[in-house]
Amino acid sequence: MSPVVHGYPSTMQDDYQLTMGRLIRQSVRSFPDTEIVHRNSNGEWGRTTYRENFERIERGAAALAKLGVRVGDRVGVMDWNSLRHYELYWAVPAIGAVFTQLNLRLGDEDLLYVMEDTKASVVVVDETLVPMMEAIAKRAEHVKHWVILSDGKIDHNLPNAVYYEDLIAEAEPLDEWPNMSEDSAFAAGYTTGTTGRPKGVFYSHRSQFLHAYAFINGLNVTPFDVVMPITPMFHVLTWGTIQAAVLAGAKLVLPGQFSADTLGDITGALTDEGVTVTNGVPAIFSPMLQVLKSKGIEDLTGLRLLCGGTEPPLSMITEYKDAFNAEVVHAYGASETSPLVSVNRITPAMREHLTEEEIRAYGSKQGRIPVNVEMKIVDGVGNEVPADGKTEGEMLIKGPWITASYHGMSDEEMADKFVDGYWRSGDVATIDENAFIKITDRLKDVIKSGGEWISSIDMENAMVGHPKVNQAAVVGLEHPKWDERPFMLLVLLEGEEITKEEVDEHLLKQFAKWQLPEQFMVVDEIPATSVGKIDKKVIRSQYEDLYTDQG
Repeated sequence: MSPVVHGYPSTMQDDYQLTMGRLIRQSVRSFPDTEIVHRNSNGEWGRTTYRENFERIERGAAALAKLGVRVGDRVGVMDWNSLRHYELYWAVPAIGAVFTQLNLRLGDEDLLYVMEDTKASVVVVDETLVPMMEAIAKRAEHVKHWVILSDGKIDHNLPNAVYYEDLIAEAEPLDEWPNMSEDSAFAAGYTTGTTGRPKGVFYSHRSQFLHAYAFINGLNVTPFDVVMPITPMFHVLTWGTIQAAVLAGAKLVLPGQFSADTLGDITGALTDEGVTVTNGVPAIFSPMLQVLKSKGIEDLTGLRLLCGGTEPPLSMITEYKDAFNAEVVHAYGASETSPLVSVNRITPAMREHLTEEEIRAYGSKQGRIPVNVEMKIVDGVGNEVPADGKTEGEMLIKGPWITASYHGMSDEEMADKFVDGYWRSGDVATIDENAFIKITDRLKDVIKSGGEWISSIDMENAMVGHPKVNQAAVVGLEHPKWDERPFMLLVLLEGEEITKEEVDEHLLKQFAKWQLPEQFMVVDEIPATSVGKIDKKVIRSQYEDLYTDQG
């Protein structure tokens, strides 16, 4: 990386620190009456405002300090998308501690590893999740206090446990907020990959402040918007939606605990509260589409659904637009990138020379890299590929909200994960003349067949466009002749059946005959990771001998 060159001194207040404490205090000052609508564990909705809730944030911070939490300490939090979780987003960094996200979808061993790696001295947990913590509490010897989020007393076996509401009731608001350095860690998150232990990423105050501005710019968030985070608040800070909404002064809707079975409640809030910005993965937005249709909703103009995790099918993007005039905004990111790396928004210049059909086709791309993030796509020897939308390479990324290392890992352990200051994404991508990137596969998932590459992602999305198919997963399996060959799992719509001839006929519209999967299988459910991504490691393991056994 090039050395920093210092020019003539400025007269600006360059030592003014960009911190989460300043963000929340100044937003409360500027937007005191902005609403926060929230749903509790009983499914009941409530309302408050930025100003009303701020006193609870200050009391929560003071209560944690009274428990012995000091500057730099890590505080683990395991909760749903609740009002209390929102309060802790601010109360923990208010006293200089590190808000540590505990992903409730991790297994016991990985969860315990995260708590041990951060050495969390206090762990805050929702009452519905206490049994998960009881299973590992005896081994979490570094945890001095367990704090239970509930409206009343519950039966539990957690040692040294106290209740959050009791702590707040007894605490006085903070006398003074520390003037934290902006390069201090504000929050910690852990990757949810399918190999090895989760890797720790510690986000600085500065990184999240700047990331919030990028989010606002990418989604055009203003005080007139209503933001509802559907992505879990325990995973990559729900993609920065909380910080961005508060920075913009937008109304917040916090849906609490929900699942695919309770999407009716969430879609009700979507329409009743006039939500204009939300986020999630295709596995949520697809069934939500059907729920909205069943409710007879006809117009959701202004709604932007930020969609990530996996590539949304073009058919879903088109259907949201045609049925509701809602915009599915494809985005790309990772735990290591806070996560916003790119957002798919068509520019005025592009509209001048692209047809409506071409604009819709752009929906399958991950979008343009925002200002303040550097990205390059390189071939196998490190040379940048041309911006022709065809030549593939690995995407490398650096910038103020991109991690430069992993917590607690040695240089040797990280040697293959960073290069020349860039984080190696492990994603295979192209870039076109409009600076839009397209993820074609993961390096580990691209199918290498007879010396050629086949994109598993493109094949999955093509197959989801079939009228009988609900979900598709494609992996490369070892083959005695061709190195690897594609294998496909399909989840069909209720009551449907499909033949190999139908699969081939559909895929031949986009793929050459030699690229087609030799076999497929219809299943009830496709294995998924803790954050809803297709778990291709599990699929490869389950079917690894399919082609080799057949010779």
